[in-house]
Amino acid sequence: MGFLDKAKELLGKHDDKVDQGLNKVGDAAKQKFAGHEEHIDKATGMARDKTGEGDTTQGQPGQAPPPGEAPPPPPGQGPPPQQ
Repeated sequence: MGFLDKAKELLGKHDDKVDQGLNKVGDAAKQKFAGHEEHIDKATGMARDKTGEGDTTQGQPGQAPPPGEAPPPPPGQGPPPQQ
């Protein structure tokens, strides 16, 4: 098993931790590079989608939805009204 195979295996096993780390890196980058928030969000979102099972942080309580998206409805309720 090569190095890259081992890295892919670890990313798959710990995808939730990788996604949390990408969120922290994105937040730090937003502070350092103010004005480029949408580019940073796009880059970290793409990275989360490419690792493991995709974005495991999506829809977790306490996390704001991406810019331009409404938060998901609570369980058992329909979607929010269209504006």
